[in-house]
Amino acid sequence: MSLTLTGQDRPELQKAIEEIVDSGFAGVQLRVHDEQGEWVGSAGVRKLGENAKPPTDGHFRIGSTTKTFTATVVLQLVAEGKIGLDSPADDYLPRFGLDRRITVRMLLQHTSGLFNHTGEYYEDGTVVPGIPWQGQEWVDNQFHTYPPEELVRLALSKSARFEPGTDWSYSNTNYVLAKLLVEEVTGRSLAEEMRRLILRPLGLSGTVVPGTSPEIPDPHTHGYYRYEHAGQWKVVDVTRFNVSWVSAAGDMISTTEDLHTFISALMSGKLLPDSLLAEMRTPHPKSGDHRYGLGLFLQETDGGGTIFHHNGGFAGWAALMYSTPDGSKTLTASLTTGDAELDFAATAAAFQKAHQRLVKEVFRSGQAERAHEAAESAQ
Repeated sequence: MSLTLTGQDRPELQKAIEEIVDSGFAGVQLRVHDEQGEWVGSAGVRKLGENAKPPTDGHFRIGSTTKTFTATVVLQLVAEGKIGLDSPADDYLPRFGLDRRITVRMLLQHTSGLFNHTGEYYEDGTVVPGIPWQGQEWVDNQFHTYPPEELVRLALSKSARFEPGTDWSYSNTNYVLAKLLVEEVTGRSLAEEMRRLILRPLGLSGTVVPGTSPEIPDPHTHGYYRYEHAGQWKVVDVTRFNVSWVSAAGDMISTTEDLHTFISALMSGKLLPDSLLAEMRTPHPKSGDHRYGLGLFLQETDGGGTIFHHNGGFAGWAALMYSTPDGSKTLTASLTTGDAELDFAATAAAFQKAHQRLVKEVFRSGQAERAHEAAESAQ
């Protein structure tokens, strides 16, 4: 049983999350498991206008961290012989008339070339919009239900970004198709398969696949969305909303403890055979600096180590999930945005800086860690 530490035991971690709040976030929950034991902490507020800190066992929306769960379910069905990883996706979903060259693998690794139903951003600055996911239009549709088939058909009505398998581009549509594929093969909802294959075996009682429900279990923090409309800045509470617009590409709710349990189990080989875990962790050459495998990013640390992760975020919410290759050291976190005067680009930049700070703090190389400890003891 791991030792649970407090903010006083790891002041550098508490300081890091407090500085993240100071940079414009409403609240942060952080959980770290490493050789020193388990550390949990929070900073900021649970809800604007109140003083209570975010609960360290609070539920939050995990955004695209969902993709690692979805990819794991698909690969578990590959292990069960129900899905062929290199079979055409069209074999399982003939109703969409998908390009026969698009394989199940290409969906999971974002090499299908399919248009991203939440919009495409091209290198030359061109933007081709998809369904609304920000601004007043998104707020007005906060409780609208988007059937997954509608999202796929929208994407298929747009030009493909490239020929299947020839390049890499992050597309939420791939994971909507993965959900539909799971449901077609099993005859059960993705939520049911998620419970059968991951949530129940690992005891992830705080993790929810909400479908079209706007609710989030207690305890939870509140997320806020700040945007400009008609020349005025507005702030709305986006704790409750229908997340069907992103579907299995980013709809799940979890806790820092459940994310730790999940990524640690996945990395240590408890959920997939070694061969499929190796496939999942192998980045596609075309993903470049993104280094994306099958539902997982690979990153080199400053000290030359390797970590795997998949973060997530959308209006009001962000999640972090990092692990060493053996699952022995993990970082899981939730960040909520508030009413700070940050536009979308500034919020994204603050999020980037925040998670880089935490990763550097937790996954410091052994040599750097010893130097840090020596410097601390010398003070």
